[in-house]
Amino acid sequence: MVDGVSLNQAQQSTVTGRASLAQNYETFLQLLTAQLKNQDPLSPVDSNAFTAQLVQMAGVEQQILTNELLTGLVGASATGLNGAVQYIGKEVTAAGAAVRLQDGQATWSYELARQAEGATLEILNGQGEVVWRGAAPELGEGVHDFTWDGRNSAGDQLADGGVYTLRISAAAAGGAPVDSQVLIRGRVTAVELYDGQPYVTVGGSVLPLSQIISVAQPAAAPAPTGDEADSILARLNPMKLFS
Repeated sequence: MVDGVSLNQAQQSTVTGRASLAQNYETFLQLLTAQLKNQDPLSPVDSNAFTAQLVQMAGVEQQILTNELLTGLVGASATGLNGAVQYIGKEVTAAGAAVRLQDGQATWSYELARQAEGATLEILNGQGEVVWRGAAPELGEGVHDFTWDGRNSAGDQLADGGVYTLRISAAAAGGAPVDSQVLIRGRVTAVELYDGQPYVTVGGSVLPLSQIISVAQPAAAPAPTGDEADSILARLNPMKLFS
């Protein structure tokens, strides 16, 4: 974890180091020039000493440039994670098809570009093998949800934890193909960084932030009315209803 304080300190140290290097380098060149002008022609200064000093100055400069690069990378990672955190709690739709089987279920969405005459859904395991095949429950234009009960084509319940991918093929009357895609919809519950890239957790899926295609605020719960309101009031203050 890199907090804002340590990142700011690193940036300040790099700025200070670069300013100090520039000042020292200027002084070094002035001294070197004066030394060359005033050296004894009969006993010139060893050129190896100049070379060693130049190498040391170049080494310090290279180190500061490396620190600048690392600070920039850390800053970019922190910014990416901070941006992804804003998605927590939001309802999102992402272009993805891989979902982890949890509690005997896995849920996807699929979108049809227009009305289809028929559509086939296939679920593949991590090895690319089709473990279930069936007809899509809805064929109208738009986005539809599909929940798989975790059973393969033989009716056997598969173990939780496996990652499965949904595939769809749809056709209109006459066999013309209908454009379709698999989507993942749900609420973002966590964000992480992998190789410097932000990922979000949506249900049983971990997706790159770049795959999100829409974001919405979660729907507000309806206000309780009638008996529900009386029940809530009774739990909060049992004596209120009898006063």
